[in-house]
Amino acid sequence: MKIKSVLVAVMLITSGIVMAPAQAAQKPVLESFTFTPDVVEILGAETSVTFELIVSHPDGIETTNTYLTLTSPQNDTAGTTLTRTDSPRNASLTKVTFKGTLVLPRGIVPGVYAVSSSSVKSVLNAGYQSDSGTLVSKKIRSLVGGEAGLLVRANGDLNLSYKTFEGPSFDKTIERDFVDVEKYRNAGLPIWKVGEFFDLTKYYEAKVPSLPIQISTSTPSICTSDEKIMKFISTGECTFKVLTPKTKDYVAYSQSFTATITSARIKPQLVINKISDQTTVGLPKAVKTDAVYGALGDFAFPTSTTPSVCYVTDFYVHLLAGGRCTLTYQTIATTQFLASDVYTTSFEVLKDGQPVVVPTPTPTPTTNPVVKKTIKCVKGKKSVSKTGVSPKCPKGYKLKKK
Repeated sequence: MKIKSVLVAVMLITSGIVMAPAQAAQKPVLESFTFTPDVVEILGAETSVTFELIVSHPDGIETTNTYLTLTSPQNDTAGTTLTRTDSPRNASLTKVTFKGTLVLPRGIVPGVYAVSSSSVKSVLNAGYQSDSGTLVSKKIRSLVGGEAGLLVRANGDLNLSYKTFEGPSFDKTIERDFVDVEKYRNAGLPIWKVGEFFDLTKYYEAKVPSLPIQISTSTPSICTSDEKIMKFISTGECTFKVLTPKTKDYVAYSQSFTATITSARIKPQLVINKISDQTTVGLPKAVKTDAVYGALGDFAFPTSTTPSVCYVTDFYVHLLAGGRCTLTYQTIATTQFLASDVYTTSFEVLKDGQPVVVPTPTPTPTTNPVVKKTIKCVKGKKSVSKTGVSPKCPKGYKLKKK
């Protein structure tokens, strides 16, 4: 193995390829990026924020200073220099700390400020040097949309502009980023008709759990709302707004819509032709039924409620035995029509021209269980036990009292 390694090294050198040490190719690692305080109230005096950056590399860190940048939600920036704390500089240190302070002006705009630093380089090793790239502060809190960075508040208000909910699922013209993809993919379309309801939770997904999504309407004669459910009460244009209200953390976020509300859905009327009585001759056999149509011209197929006598496939009723065959018809609800009432029709499967009486099974009588008991009998110092349905003491013995 040693000879092979030497040969490989010789081949690499003679071919002009110089391999970098593995650790030299490794980028400097961000160990921590902290700042104190991490929340600032700008209505007070000017505030100094102290930043500390810790970076490591197995060969050591060459960089002496790095530049910290604070970026506002409007992409305005402020910055300061972070200087390594080891003095004199020790390039062989594998973990180096940089520190600096930035004074925030009183007029700074509230919001979540991103905290980043310019790159840090490792010590030169065998002609190789690695660069960390831009370093960014990590998550330090659970505030949705403000997990990392410096929070700047004005009289307690953060004024974080954030898309606090996703939706609506029924608008397919825009790509949506739902977490529960299956739920909202299968939500269907609202029914914009009088008497129907619009449930927010069916079409919108909250992205900030602490913020309830609300709905309001500016056309109360057409549609009304209790902030969660909207009801359509008359025909016309319904103008409504889906929103989360302003809080100490977030600005208000809303979406506005107008929908045309049309007349209410109705129940379709079905026309059912009665099937004439049949005989048991040739069983099993099939009888074709007349087609029953729904409101849109679609077929309504029957369902058998007497499967021991008959069952249904498409337009055919299959007869299995004598008795009464009962069928039901019902159309399902659509965006235009309600579900129909349930229609029932029956016919007899006769034997020798007479209805077949299906015998009612006679229940098997249940016998009372035999209960035995045990008694104890005594005669002087002697005692015996007797077990039976009605046990008795032997002659000369008396029943021992409990």
